[in-house]
Amino acid sequence: MNNFRNLLIWQKSMALVTGIYNSTKAFPKEEAFGLTSQIRKCAISIPSNIAEGFGRDSNKEYLRFLNISVGSLFELQTQLEIAKNISYLTTEQFNKQYEDSREVERMLISFVNKIKERK
Repeated sequence: MNNFRNLLIWQKSMALVTGIYNSTKAFPKEEAFGLTSQIRKCAISIPSNIAEGFGRDSNKEYLRFLNISVGSLFELQTQLEIAKNISYLTTEQFNKQYEDSREVERMLISFVNKIKERK
């Protein structure tokens, strides 16, 4: 594979970012620099680190960036829970975003394990 855009995990995480942006549009304006910003930053970090790691010279470095993506994903899942708990997200919105994030999580963990096997 010669381009990170061909990775299904990158494509799915990009779709997750789009969903997150759409879901956070209705958050209160006073959250623009709080939870809204933080959720979006976490979401953006996932495909960004997948792409950045792809361009690195070694599997060790790639794994480091993929692990950053995993951390950002877990942070995002936590913040989605917070948004649901304070009624910024409906249960339906939360369930959709959380399930999408869980799909990315499973794919990302599997991808990390495959790269580890290549060592």
